[in-house]
Amino acid sequence: MESKSIDVVTDFIARRTMMVDTQVRPSDVTKFPIIEAMLSIQREYFVPASQREASYMDGNVSLGEGRVLLEPRTFAKMLDALDIGIDDLVLDVGSGLGYSSSVIAHMAQAVVALEEDDKMAHEAQEVLTAVGADNVITHFGPLVMGAAELGPYDVIIVQGGVEIIPMSLTDQLKDGGRMVCLFMDGVVGEARIGYKLGGRFSWRRAFNASAPVLNGFERIRSFQL
Repeated sequence: MESKSIDVVTDFIARRTMMVDTQVRPSDVTKFPIIEAMLSIQREYFVPASQREASYMDGNVSLGEGRVLLEPRTFAKMLDALDIGIDDLVLDVGSGLGYSSSVIAHMAQAVVALEEDDKMAHEAQEVLTAVGADNVITHFGPLVMGAAELGPYDVIIVQGGVEIIPMSLTDQLKDGGRMVCLFMDGVVGEARIGYKLGGRFSWRRAFNASAPVLNGFERIRSFQL
């Protein structure tokens, strides 16, 4: 039994290395803090048990309830664009079971892991504690409302698709801060980086990617006869 357990751990280490070598590095993500974090964090701990075998696949991993863990390429490129530093306070919106917050914690001063699904938030707290992510604060509440009482933030990252970004979130970003979101138009999407300067927001396109639109981030459709 002990030998089998060692084999399983070794297998996941190999998969993690392959994920970085075949999905992350070829996407022009080479910053050491990102590479080191994604090689270190045990991604298989942060997915439902039924999805452990798929945790390192090249694609989004289902967390249930229409939520996903973003594919490694997309997440890594979002981090690369944000250029998170050791003095940054980061709001991780839709942190799911905590993988993204655990990775970001390796780069930032502190991370607020915001999750509105009670079960996911509870499980994330347990796993983050187990892996020693002591600079991550889990916060339960509606994603669209952010966590103003713990901000303002240097960086905000949204772990899913959006059609709109509410001011309740952008207002929590410090002046000079940056934000990354996956803007969806049907099944097509693109990551955009937002910069807040002088109280005004500007966006630039970063790369193509897609993910299910998060609850509350949908565009209101007008009724048509």
